[in-house]
Amino acid sequence: MSAFYLHQIDPILASLGSLHLHWYGLMYVLGALGGEWLGKQRAKELWRGMDARAMESILIWAMVGVIAGGRIGYMFFYGWQELVRNPLNVLKVWEGGMSFHGGLLGVMLAMFLWSRRTQRHVFDVYDFIIPLVPLGLGLGRLGNFIGGELWGRVTQVPWAVIFPQALSPQPANQADLLAQYQAGLLDVQARHPSQLYQAFWEGVVLFALIWWFSRTQRPRYAVSGMFLLIYGIGRFAIEFLREPDAQIGFILLPWMSMGQLLCLPMIFGGTGLLVYAYRRPQV
Repeated sequence: MSAFYLHQIDPILASLGSLHLHWYGLMYVLGALGGEWLGKQRAKELWRGMDARAMESILIWAMVGVIAGGRIGYMFFYGWQELVRNPLNVLKVWEGGMSFHGGLLGVMLAMFLWSRRTQRHVFDVYDFIIPLVPLGLGLGRLGNFIGGELWGRVTQVPWAVIFPQALSPQPANQADLLAQYQAGLLDVQARHPSQLYQAFWEGVVLFALIWWFSRTQRPRYAVSGMFLLIYGIGRFAIEFLREPDAQIGFILLPWMSMGQLLCLPMIFGGTGLLVYAYRRPQV
């Protein structure tokens, strides 16, 4: 008998004919609604310069930014050859593939446009919405785990998980999978549930730290800088336990993944914003 958990969660929550509601999509919705509710609570503090009506507008712009940016970013960072072969692949959202870093850039662009439209300083908008983001990040990582995707590296820790999609060679059918599992033949392919590590870091630790840091008035740029720094450090570290994308592998040095490379600008940029925020003359 295997010593590890076999992942067999159905990624589809409900179906209506050919239409399917995936857990991952539900996590996006819950993250958006949760972020809107948290934002409206914070908007009650007048010094933040926001109100409930502004939050409704921000939500729409942010969702467009995160979906468009996440998909374009994924194709650019992780599926460049597919994108070059057929640029229309960027529209195939139903096939999966979203990038956090691309989604972040998409939201930043959307909030920049929204701030110009509403005549606000863009970093006042960034600093306001950033504490609302970790909730959605954590839920998204739970969606990744439920979908059995973005698994970790092979390990023998007691909480390791056997992800059927990661097995090589693939079992011929479900009966063969269960037979190999019960015989303990799949134990050597057990992996870190890195999705859960990220869900804890991004959805719990990051949320608690950024929410606490932003509970009182901070210099402009400080909240944004703190978010970039904390996320970047945590994601960089967890990437050591996450399996690199098969189509890319390690891209710099014998150990650095694309995710780690993309975190470096966040770490340096976040540090720079914090230094600038506390050294610039305060108004």
